[in-house]
Amino acid sequence: MFTGIVETVGTLAAITPKGEDISVTVNVGKLDMSDVNLGDSIATNGVCLTVVDFNQTSYTADLSLETLKLTGFTDSQAGDKVNLEKAMLPTTRFGGHIVSGHVDGVGEIVDRQQVGRAIEFWVSMPAELSKYVAHKGSITVDGISLTVNDLRKNEFKLTIVPHTGEETTINDFHVGRKVNLEVDVLARYMERLLQGQKEESEPKSRLSMEFLQQNGFA
Repeated sequence: MFTGIVETVGTLAAITPKGEDISVTVNVGKLDMSDVNLGDSIATNGVCLTVVDFNQTSYTADLSLETLKLTGFTDSQAGDKVNLEKAMLPTTRFGGHIVSGHVDGVGEIVDRQQVGRAIEFWVSMPAELSKYVAHKGSITVDGISLTVNDLRKNEFKLTIVPHTGEETTINDFHVGRKVNLEVDVLARYMERLLQGQKEESEPKSRLSMEFLQQNGFA
């Protein structure tokens, strides 16, 4: 699990095709690797990746075809900047929100405006995700825990303060850029809970094999 509070910005050093999959090597910049072990998770632009090789300045991870289908890594190139966050510890200060690193879909920056010292972005999202996004709720964009400040059909607005821009890749966001989106997991659990309650309240069908046999259909 992660918090969406980016620890540092790294760089994609290499992207290596492996059949239909790829592996990526990431230069970690200021990220402290002293407590990283093989098999640990590092959120890379919001995607939970498993470390398969590492040293004090970089790590390598494999991306499956499924991951490539659901994220913006299909458009990534060596040299791209990426937001990095190691998995949270029980003692971690919870400054963001609950983030799993399992991307729900890819959005796109559709507008960018300077408003005082802040930057406002409008971001499009897949229509099927819009029901999980709430005004003043949380959303993860390329691994950054952010607050939704406005909504319109299949789009949401972000207001980015200077500190967030300085500590993440968000200052580089431009119109047309693809971004990884993860909705608040609590919204998904609430939806499943309500679905379960609805299913329990629905009358059960009287149709059964015994019924069919008794009425000459089997």
